[in-house]
Amino acid sequence: MQRAFRQVDVFTSVPYRGNPLAVVLDGQGLDTEEMRRFAAWTNLSETTFVLPPTVPGADYRVRIFTGGGELPFAGHPTLGTCHAWLESGGRPRDAAEIVQECDAGLIRVRRTADGLAFAAPELLRSGPVEEELAERLAETLRIGRERMLAVEWADNGPGWVVVLLTAAEEVLELRPGAIEHMVGVAGPCPEGSPYAYEVRVFAPDVEDPVTGSLHASLAQFLLRTGRAKAPYTAGQGTVLGRAGRVRITADERDVWVGGSVVTCVSGQVAL
Repeated sequence: MQRAFRQVDVFTSVPYRGNPLAVVLDGQGLDTEEMRRFAAWTNLSETTFVLPPTVPGADYRVRIFTGGGELPFAGHPTLGTCHAWLESGGRPRDAAEIVQECDAGLIRVRRTADGLAFAAPELLRSGPVEEELAERLAETLRIGRERMLAVEWADNGPGWVVVLLTAAEEVLELRPGAIEHMVGVAGPCPEGSPYAYEVRVFAPDVEDPVTGSLHASLAQFLLRTGRAKAPYTAGQGTVLGRAGRVRITADERDVWVGGSVVTCVSGQVAL
């Protein structure tokens, strides 16, 4: 069966400089194993499948797969799927917000001057990590423990640990060993830089180009502790030859994680 398909690049306005995502715009009739197999075949960090909503208030449902399994929520798949759904003719019930259903619940997405933005989900776990884990992460990142200004749980699903260093240059210089946790490392940029923070994300066996869910939890930590003020822009992917740009804003209710999305491939896929 031929199904509508998009491959998009997220957190960039320039194709091939962000984080790619495959989107199957009609996932009806596919079972979990078929979705998992196709996601593994795309060889991208994530592939999504759009389905009719199953709960009131949602505009569509999305299932999000890595090459190895399914995720309840992820940031760049949320923005990329919403972009592809709108581009293919999707019409939200409310012109002001699009509501995405996923296994983590309902995620609100809105249009902004900087592209699409999703409301950061609530943290499942926060606060300083155990000192034993902090020391193990310092060893893994190959830096002195004293250089880590903060090591905090900032988990909105994947199990994120946030490590804050003193400067963006330190973040760019990292050459870590084998990573056992989902770790986001951030450092402030010099005054006059296009970004407020430089960010890198390490997961077991991979460094991710641009990571929406990490930026959501990182922003909640930075804003809560007064280390940053919204709005601000963070960069990610520099070491990988990417130029990810993530825009953080906040209102009385939510922290919003936004960025541009561009379509790189549009057509049909046999599934």
